[in-house]
Amino acid sequence: MDVDLPGKIELVADLPGHEDRAWHIAWNPTRHLLASCSADKTVRLYNYTRPNEPGGLPNFELNTSIATGHTKTVRAVAWSPSGQTLATASFDANIGIWAQDDDDDDGNAGGGEWECMSLLEGHETECKSVAYSSSGTLLASCSRDKTVWIWEVHPDSDFECMGVLMEHSQDVKSVAWHPTEEILASASYDDTIKLYLDDPSDDWFCAATLTGHSSTVWSLAWEPERGQYLASSSDDHTIRIWRRIPGGRDIKFECAAVIEAHERSVYSISWCQSPSKASSAESGRKDLGWLASTGGDGTVLVWQIVELLENPESSPKIEHRLLARLDAAHGVHDLNAIAWCPRAGMESIFATAGDDGHTKVWKLVQ
Repeated sequence: MDVDLPGKIELVADLPGHEDRAWHIAWNPTRHLLASCSADKTVRLYNYTRPNEPGGLPNFELNTSIATGHTKTVRAVAWSPSGQTLATASFDANIGIWAQDDDDDDGNAGGGEWECMSLLEGHETECKSVAYSSSGTLLASCSRDKTVWIWEVHPDSDFECMGVLMEHSQDVKSVAWHPTEEILASASYDDTIKLYLDDPSDDWFCAATLTGHSSTVWSLAWEPERGQYLASSSDDHTIRIWRRIPGGRDIKFECAAVIEAHERSVYSISWCQSPSKASSAESGRKDLGWLASTGGDGTVLVWQIVELLENPESSPKIEHRLLARLDAAHGVHDLNAIAWCPRAGMESIFATAGDDGHTKVWKLVQ
């Protein structure tokens, strides 16, 4: 089906090992590590080596398997911006904070054991997602209990709850921080997206609600460079791209595009900068990077997102062009997560996690 598409998706590594479905994956931003988590209550860490030559492929091997001690499914994982700390969100309602007791400074994984440095308690039931802010000073979590919690990160793995946000009317599925500002987005079973800000004289508050999806919103991804756009994926089989309206102290967004290509629920999306930007002020086109999506149909789609500045007097438009498609990425199984590698020189590499318990690493080839 991809004969007319400009790109293709090639398998780099197939990483089995989990004894139950693999729910989520996270690339370490500073070290050569990829984390996956599972309903088997473990986290698996994989080392990889950078390609020795341009166009080469990285090699992956298991570094360690962490028996987290969570009593139920580990639903999500997130690295701190420093790459030194890993957060785990579990259906047992708790969040684990993990660090290595003997760290290496050479950019490769150290040989020390991973230890739980702190256990964050407060959610009443299943924790669904966890995310560090770009500064690493804040951690957000969300739960089936309909709440979003914001934690302040202190030294020595100490965390202080800064706010409990009860804006959603149903299960909160995902949280995602803006790439440069302290703006938090959350997605919910109530079909909405909420955006939160910190009031310096008061508390965190809901600054905007985005409506348009007709079913559960599963995943969120900010445009990685400026955060002027937010993508959301849904049980309604669509992806929406929301544009931030400039001006004023209030945060406002409008729907700039609706992408309809998946045949079932779109469980996960990931947005990265493309390796070579095709921006041209003269032509009024700005390359916003690549958006990857996957879900219940087992298909991976990769889109090029372009901002069209046709008229300075009107709002920019969004163009989305399908670059590559891969069907049955994990055989007959649903895919639960997709994530681009954030490391320099690895921009075309991404990973997926599926109900088969496998993590797979792929490369977009153009």
